[in-house]
Amino acid sequence: MKVFVAGATGAVGRRLVPQLVWNGHEVVGTTRTPAKFGLLHSLGADAVLMDGLDPVEVQDAVAHAKPDAIVHQMTALSESLDLKHFDRTFAETNRLRTAGTRNLLAAAAAAGVERFVAQSYTGWNNGEPARSQLETLAAINELESLVGATGAVLRYGSLYGPGASEQLVELVRKRAVPLVGDGAGVWSWTHVDDAASAAVAAVERGARGIYDIVDDEPAPVSEWLPALAAAVGAKPPRRIPVWLARPLAGDAVARMMTEARGASNEQAKRELGWQPRWSTWREGFEHALDDEEVLAA
Repeated sequence: MKVFVAGATGAVGRRLVPQLVWNGHEVVGTTRTPAKFGLLHSLGADAVLMDGLDPVEVQDAVAHAKPDAIVHQMTALSESLDLKHFDRTFAETNRLRTAGTRNLLAAAAAAGVERFVAQSYTGWNNGEPARSQLETLAAINELESLVGATGAVLRYGSLYGPGASEQLVELVRKRAVPLVGDGAGVWSWTHVDDAASAAVAAVERGARGIYDIVDDEPAPVSEWLPALAAAVGAKPPRRIPVWLARPLAGDAVARMMTEARGASNEQAKRELGWQPRWSTWREGFEHALDDEEVLAA
C-alpha cells in the first residue's frame, strides 16, 4: 500500500517509516521543517512539507499523495516538559489532536482513503485527572471520538526508547524524579518500536476501534522508577510525601505517581495480531533505551 504518515519525524514516526518500507509499502512522510527532508529520505520515505493545522496544506498533501492509508502521528512536544503546567505544555499537541485530526479526516474523505490510524495515549483514561490536565483529556477524547468509529485509535503507554525517553533518563540520573508517596500509581510502558509495529498492524488489517498498545507488565512507580535508575547507573530516587509533591511538581504529577492505573494489551494482541518485542519494561530499560536498531514488523 501507499501509506501517508503525518508526523513522520517524531519519536514514533521515525521508527514507523522503516517498518512500513520493510513490509513493502510505499511511504509519504510529512514534516513541518524542510531540514528534515534528508532524514525522511534516509528512512525510505518521500518527504512532504505540511503543517497539520493548515487545512489547505493537508488537503493538498493528501490529494497529491493519493494514499491507501493515513497514519496520524503528529505531536509538538518541546525538549523541556513542564508537567506542573500540563495543558500549557501540551497546547500545540492538543491542537494537532483536535484541529489536526479533523483536517486529516476531511482530506481522507475527499481522497477516498478508508484506512486511518491515529495516535492516542492510554494514561489519560486512568484515574481522576488533575485540573491542569482537563484540556489535554478533552483533546484526547475528541480525537478518539472522531477516529474510533471509522478508523483505529492506538493508545500508547508511556513511551521509551530512542527519541522518546532521553529527557526522563537525564532527570533520573540527576535524581530529579522522586518517588512520590507510596509510588502506588501503576504505569504501562511502550517501546517506540512496539508503538510503530502496532501502527503497521493496524494499517495492514484495516483495523477499527480503540486499542491499548502497551507491554505485558503494568507496574507501580515504586517498582519501575528504581529499576530505571539502576539501568542508567543512577542512585536510587529520592522520596517525598504527596503533600510536598503537589506544590513542587503539580497535582498532575502527584496523581500520576500515586493514582494511575495500568492498561491491558489483550485486545490488541487478539484483534491486530500484534505482539510487543519488548514484553516488559524490565528488559526494555536494560537493553533498549538508546538502541538505534529499527525493529522490522
